Amino acid sequence: MRARSQRLIMVGVAGLILIASVGLALVALRDAIVLFYSPSEVAAEPPAIGERIRVGGLVVEGSVVRPAQGGADFSVTDGVETIRISYSGSLPDLFREGQGIVAEGAFQSPEVFQASTVLAKHDETYMPPEVAEALRETGVWQGEESR
Repeated sequence: MRARSQRLIMVGVAGLILIASVGLALVALRDAIVLFYSPSEVAAEPPAIGERIRVGGLVVEGSVVRPAQGGADFSVTDGVETIRISYSGSLPDLFREGQGIVAEGAFQSPEVFQASTVLAKHDETYMPPEVAEALRETGVWQGEESR
């Protein structure tokens, strides 16, 4: 074999290794990405049952029910649509009605979102950016930009 042919083969093998590496990285990232949905987006285009997502909005006044076995069931709204969330863990200390939250989990049925994590805002002025944008789009929240 000539030197030119050997270089061409080496470049080809390196290209295949690069393509395989990029493919593996994309497959790994696909499982790590969790998209945010507002209640209106869920109503317009529901995610697949079992697909891991984040939903957020304001906790509806009077919707929090605390079962005897712990956790909480509550509703979240963006002012247009409402989602029912079931959570079996310990809620953050700052969780309360009328407050912005983000819940991560999956729909186990079309009616109920089963949350594995609930995040609450950390002070009176902060609103999670995804929640603020979703509420701003529906005209419910007119506050300052999130910090």
